[in-house]
Amino acid sequence: MGAGRGGAAVALMHGAEEDDEEPVAATAAGRPRVSAASTQTDSMAGQIPRLSKVNLFTLFSLWMELFPSAEQQKKSQVKKSGLVVVKNMKIVGLHCSSADLHAGQIALIKHGSRLKNCDLYFSRKPCSACLKMIVNAGVNRISYWPADPEISLQNEASNPMTTDDAKLDAKAVERLKSNSRARVCVLLQPLVCYMVQFVEETSTKFDFIQKIAKSQPGFNTDFYTECRQEKMKEYESLFLISNEEMHKQILMTIGLENLCENPYFSNLRQNMKDLVLVLATVAASVPVFGCFGFYCRESQPTNETYHQSLPQEIARHCMIQARLLAYRTEDHKTGVGAIIWAEGKSRSCDGTGAMYFVGCGYNAFPAGSEYADFPHMDDKQKDREIRKFRYIIHAEQNALTFRCQEIKPDERSMIFVTKCPCDECVPLIKGAGIKQIYAGDVDAGKKKADISYMKFDELEGVSKFTWQLNPFHTNVLEFHDPTARERTV
Repeated sequence: MGAGRGGAAVALMHGAEEDDEEPVAATAAGRPRVSAASTQTDSMAGQIPRLSKVNLFTLFSLWMELFPSAEQQKKSQVKKSGLVVVKNMKIVGLHCSSADLHAGQIALIKHGSRLKNCDLYFSRKPCSACLKMIVNAGVNRISYWPADPEISLQNEASNPMTTDDAKLDAKAVERLKSNSRARVCVLLQPLVCYMVQFVEETSTKFDFIQKIAKSQPGFNTDFYTECRQEKMKEYESLFLISNEEMHKQILMTIGLENLCENPYFSNLRQNMKDLVLVLATVAASVPVFGCFGFYCRESQPTNETYHQSLPQEIARHCMIQARLLAYRTEDHKTGVGAIIWAEGKSRSCDGTGAMYFVGCGYNAFPAGSEYADFPHMDDKQKDREIRKFRYIIHAEQNALTFRCQEIKPDERSMIFVTKCPCDECVPLIKGAGIKQIYAGDVDAGKKKADISYMKFDELEGVSKFTWQLNPFHTNVLEFHDPTARERTV
């Protein structure tokens, strides 16, 4: 079901969409829309479940709300929110609220008139102050997470003594929505079959959990399970509304009364819970575990800004972004995600501080190709001619190709990759002027049949921060304590 522009636009999506098409809802008969099986789209590649782009953007918005900040968030009715700016179905901006500005206001400052025809994905329904400027910029569509909005109604519901400002703002937002050309809606797709199970199974196989397991005798995945449960509990309290009646009350106040009746209401809550579970599962795969973190593989002059590592919590946050991207992969065997950030000369108005988004990608076959156009076999296939390696575009290559900002030589730029960059990508990363690589290094120094990872160890002029035990760590007991404080280099 989905209303047109200006109406109560709700699109609980049941089908997949092509990259260049606007998402649509299921047909009136309830049959899902089916698209062609093309690559770098939302179709499933073979038997591997994939995140749709809509769900990826939604998860990114939630995750950006959690971007680590040195600023103390004031206790306020205004909630911190995350924002993903999308143009032609590609991410061109990642933002979050700061102490002084809302995410929507930051997007206006950063992108200006370039927001025209963009899609914006918010982790909370934006307030009227943000919406009026965004609509005025000519955006195409505004999607938001259907829980407590930016001007919190949940706080008001739990404290009747507060003012009616939140309700007044919600009414103003509805009036702006109904009289604007932009479509303001909820875009949520049910996860494809077995997606949650697939994410859970693969999360323990990535470099990060594997490195801990190899380094610590007797390690088992019980730690991962506990970490996942803790994350789930934390994210449920942030992004879900446990009380069904309160949730219905908020939905009605923000113009989503159509979703308050079953089966729509129960389906909505289940879809939201599934997405939060995916986020918790992926976040737990790069855990806070003792003195493990991203540390330099060799000694480097720490007084040089380009070689100084990020705080561990920010490095983890960015790597989890790359992990989410990996679930868009078209590789049957190994999903890889990569994301590029840079750090400006001074702090900006963004909640990300001086850091800003440059580009991102995942491993996939050339854009526009069909599923059967290229081989998908790995090195287990004896005939080298029908292996995938000469055809697949690596995550780092897609991140560089589709970047939305230039990589500036006088700024610290960094790429986060979910596995060790191969010999094909290492020269590209260095040639692009990227100053730092954050990655797993389980494959570093290995040479396989059609792909090798020899150049990563030999790379000079680029700082390499890999997932490992802190080389400066001296307290053995702290290593075994998963609650130990994170350290930076």
